[in-house]
Amino acid sequence: MVETLVRLVCPGCSKDWQESPSDLPGAGADFDCPNCGKSRRLSEFAHTERDLETLKQF
Repeated sequence: MVETLVRLVCPGCSKDWQESPSDLPGAGADFDCPNCGKSRRLSEFAHTERDLETLKQF
């Protein structure tokens, strides 16, 4: 089985990483960057439109 990952990029500090969507809150929920601590909606961290669509599916 292949694990789905989404690529995230912090709009504040530009940290780039991948997470499993099942480990994240919903796309509209607040999310804190693990690097700089800035809080934004998780959807703002999606690197691409495809990553955003994957987040919305979970």
